[in-house]
Amino acid sequence: MPDAAIVLSVASAMAVLAAAVMIRLLTNRIRGLRRRLREFEGEELRMFSFLRDLGKAINQDPTPALLSRMIVDGVVDVIKARGGAVYFLDESNRFLTPSYVSEDCPPLVGVPVEVRRKAERDPRVLESHIRLSRAAVDDGILGHCLAVGEAIQVEDVKSHPAFHDDFMRYTGDVSVMLAPLRHGGRDLGVLAIARRHEDGSFSANDFTVFRSAAEQSSFALGNARLHREATEKRTMEDELRHAREVQRILLPQDDPVIAGFRISGTNLPARIISGDYYDYIGIGPQRTGIAIADVSGKGLPAGLLMAMCRSTLRSLAPGNDSPSAVLAAVNRKLFPDIREDMFISMAYAIVDESDGRIVMARAGHDPALWYHRASGEVEPLRPPGLALGVDEGAVFERVTKDLAIEMKPGDCLLLHTDGVREATDGNDGEFGMERLCETFQLAAPLGAEAVLLRLQEELRRFASNGPQMDDITLVAIERKMRPHAPRGE
Repeated sequence: MPDAAIVLSVASAMAVLAAAVMIRLLTNRIRGLRRRLREFEGEELRMFSFLRDLGKAINQDPTPALLSRMIVDGVVDVIKARGGAVYFLDESNRFLTPSYVSEDCPPLVGVPVEVRRKAERDPRVLESHIRLSRAAVDDGILGHCLAVGEAIQVEDVKSHPAFHDDFMRYTGDVSVMLAPLRHGGRDLGVLAIARRHEDGSFSANDFTVFRSAAEQSSFALGNARLHREATEKRTMEDELRHAREVQRILLPQDDPVIAGFRISGTNLPARIISGDYYDYIGIGPQRTGIAIADVSGKGLPAGLLMAMCRSTLRSLAPGNDSPSAVLAAVNRKLFPDIREDMFISMAYAIVDESDGRIVMARAGHDPALWYHRASGEVEPLRPPGLALGVDEGAVFERVTKDLAIEMKPGDCLLLHTDGVREATDGNDGEFGMERLCETFQLAAPLGAEAVLLRLQEELRRFASNGPQMDDITLVAIERKMRPHAPRGE
């Protein structure tokens, strides 16, 4: 019995000891779980704080650099990493360029041997290389992440195949998590967060949190970019509207009063900025210059060249009675400043109210149309001429010639740009020169204003309210009918 008591006593002591060990183990485990729970709670709070700050930043329209800094520093803080970086695709979509690299971020790109040698003497060389070096989209771990199209984790960067190159070496003991930044099906760049091995490895939870943060960052960056693009578009549209207003002021505000003639002109731009223009220029006693021009191309470049052409013509036209000589002088003045892929077609006429004659020249422009009241016929006028900006001067001056006509009372001359005959309907059919002549022939007996109104009406009917594809400019020059003498004279 004593032996049994001893055995029982020992067993009881062992049970107590085992229970104590179990309690201690459970206590340690509970403490560990509580610590992990606090870590998760802290990580969760940091994540919420990061997302809140990100949302506030978007509403303040931050610059890409500021938003990049906020994302990297925020994710680094959430995960407790060593550092990180954001790389954006450049406009060519061929390279990833650093937008922000945090101060303690380990290198994410290969470092040439020569750079490493220089960095041994001056550490700033390595820092400069890391912050300025772009990476090809098909190279390195950044390009690899973009190609894979999803978040990846690289436990040991130096062992990655991207750095198996004697020239581009990687020597650090670094782990990295990378995620492509994508919004609306469009690649924006790559987010990377790094740790040195001495700091410990990234956990599965770290990777989950990182992927979530990368998704939110993509959304923020994409929205910020869309907002910025919309703002830039509105600013540009405002500037274009101001430019259009300036351009409108450059066009004649009123038609000229010329004895024996009635003049009417209009400009109908296809876009905010027009490459067409027309102008009236007083060039001497009883003589008025009338110009119409069409700059190749559309938009702001065409509008700027139009303004240059107008200014040059106005400075050179006064005192010169030869339209071809004026066009030659304009061509020589503008030629050095006209791009090789641009040119200007122009028709320039001088109306002499003393004798009713009109002298005109044509620089590669559509033929003017002359309505003869006596016969009711329409005659195209095609004086030879080369477009402005095609030749430096010698060929232009040899080809371009004046043409003099004497309009009879009731006659009408129509100057127009190619936007009239090239207007299209819903089936891509063109208005055409034949329809233009027919419309002009019917409207000309009613006068210059009627010609413009009738043509605009026919163009609208033909296009069936479709979009206007090119600028349209019209100038009608009518020779007035002589007033009937009073009865009895």
